[in-house]
Amino acid sequence: MEKLIQMVDIRKEYKMGDETVYANDGITLDIDKGEFVAIVGKSGSGKSTLMNIIGALDVPTSGTYLLGGKNVGKLSDNQLADIRNKMIGFVFQQYNLLPRMSIMENVELPLLYAHVSAREREKRAMEALEKVGLGEKAKQMPKQLSGGQQQRVSIARALAADPSLILADEPTGALDSKTSRQVLDFFKKIHEDGNTVIMITHDNSIAVEAKRVIRIADGKINFDGSSEDYAAII
Repeated sequence: MEKLIQMVDIRKEYKMGDETVYANDGITLDIDKGEFVAIVGKSGSGKSTLMNIIGALDVPTSGTYLLGGKNVGKLSDNQLADIRNKMIGFVFQQYNLLPRMSIMENVELPLLYAHVSAREREKRAMEALEKVGLGEKAKQMPKQLSGGQQQRVSIARALAADPSLILADEPTGALDSKTSRQVLDFFKKIHEDGNTVIMITHDNSIAVEAKRVIRIADGKINFDGSSEDYAAII
C-alpha cells in the first residue's frame, strides 16, 4: 500500500517555567492511503497535539513528518495553509458552520479558497451533500438542521475538495448515541469509498468503530493494532 503519513520520532515540547513538557514524545507511525484509523487517548495524553501535527496546524519540535511525501516540518506558513486546504478535510466536534451562509455555501467554502469556478463549486458541493443524504437541504441555513445533520454538512464540506485525508476531531462528541451511530456509519461509508479517515477520540467505544486503533498515553503510542485486538483489551 502507498504511504500517506510517515512519522519518525515526532516530538513536540513546551516550556513551562524551567520545565520542558513533551506533549508528543517520540512518536513513530505509518498510515497507508485508504485506512480508517482512530487515535484514542484521555485528556492530556497528547492526542490533540498529534492531531494538530497531522493536520498541518502545528509542526513538531523535532522528528520527521511526511504527508503524501511532503516534509511538513520544512514548509512555510503559506505552504502549510495550502496543504490544509488541498490535502486535508477537517470535521470538528462543534461543526464550525457559518450561520449566515446556506448549507450549500458552507460546503463550497474550501472550494472557494481553492479558486474553483462557481459552476464547479456548486456541482461538487451538491455531490458531497448527496453523499451524506442532505441534497434536498442545500438551500437551508444551519440553524434549521439538527445537530446530526449539521455534522453531516461538515462531513460534506470535508469531502467537497476531494482531499487526501479526512481528519475528524471528536466528531460525535456533541451528539446523542443514536445520532453518533448515524455519523459513524457515514465515516464507514466514506472509508469504503476509498477515502483515508483519521478520527480523534477519547471514547473507546467510538475508537473500535475504526479498522485500526492507535492509543496515546503520556505522549507515546502504547497500542497500535486492529480494532478487534483493541476491543479485547479494553
